[in-house]
Amino acid sequence: MSEIVRVIGNGADLADGEVPNELAEKDLIELFRWLVLLRTFDERAVALQRQGRIGTYALYWGEEATQAGALYACEDADWVFPSYRQNAIGILRGVPASTVLAWWRGYGGTHGFWNPRDHRVGPITVPIATHLPHAVGVAWAAKIRKDRASSLAWFGDGATSEGDFHEAMNFASVLKTSTVFFCVNNQWAISTPISKQMASETIAQKAVAYGMPGVRVDGFDPIACWKVTRDALERGRQGGGPTLIEAYCYRIMPHGTADDPRLYRDEAESEHWRALEPVGRMAEFLRRRSILDDAQEEQIRAEAKQLVAQAVTDMEAIAHPGQEILFDHVYASGRPWNFDEALDELHQVERPAEVKPLGPPTTPGAGEEGKTI
Repeated sequence: MSEIVRVIGNGADLADGEVPNELAEKDLIELFRWLVLLRTFDERAVALQRQGRIGTYALYWGEEATQAGALYACEDADWVFPSYRQNAIGILRGVPASTVLAWWRGYGGTHGFWNPRDHRVGPITVPIATHLPHAVGVAWAAKIRKDRASSLAWFGDGATSEGDFHEAMNFASVLKTSTVFFCVNNQWAISTPISKQMASETIAQKAVAYGMPGVRVDGFDPIACWKVTRDALERGRQGGGPTLIEAYCYRIMPHGTADDPRLYRDEAESEHWRALEPVGRMAEFLRRRSILDDAQEEQIRAEAKQLVAQAVTDMEAIAHPGQEILFDHVYASGRPWNFDEALDELHQVERPAEVKPLGPPTTPGAGEEGKTI
């Protein structure tokens, strides 16, 4: 089993490693700010779902390091492709947080989507692994144009069982595209444990079959996630081709707000992993280095709460789209005549009764910060 790259220790028996020279104190603070913003959004989104104000939501609580660390290693010209569990990554690139919330509310078109070209952030992908070939295609196009841009795609351990994963890995390796395959191995594909997902010892070793490097990293360590992603991107830009990164962590929370993990796993194990979650871990690391104090942390958290609170207000100010939104964005040239017939028929269907909001959050920690907003 390959060694796991780690920088942040635990302040006790696990010593801290060296911070790469390229990361100044201001970078470490900004990286922490990103972690807090992602965490605040996630907790608020869970609270909104429980209140019936958005639909079923996929939590990423505890996996913020795999998102913020990897994205911080990217250049502005690089393209990133999230799955549903990196749903808020766009807000770190200028996508309005209200737009992401509107997407979870079920709004489409101009209500809950953004132009990927404006932010170089692909759309949130729900089908498993289907965005990986897209990431390869973008990097291949950049290579043909002699463009420096690379691509980064996140996916879970369950995605490695999909054909799209293997096809994308093969194409990227053969074409030597500058693509980073970032697998968040949280050890659960809904209720399927990693032990029943694959027979190989690690995900990283799957890279050998495709002639690319495979790297394992502590998925709760944002600095280590930054380092391995930065190295992979630089290798790709220099013509070395793609890299597979396995971020080893744990899905501390349920798969989504409609999931109850108590039915298929021992939640005592989740509590063991909870101590390694990246927001608190990064804060303690910065304190050990005298980079962060209580006042700074309080300000960062307050700013994140205010941003997300404003996003909720903006999202709920959006007028509910009409039924025509189901048809308007299928063809660039407008709706064909049979779409108009279908829309007329849809207008005649009685609107279903409003769904009652669900009860209060039952997941430990869910909505904790959202209640204060």
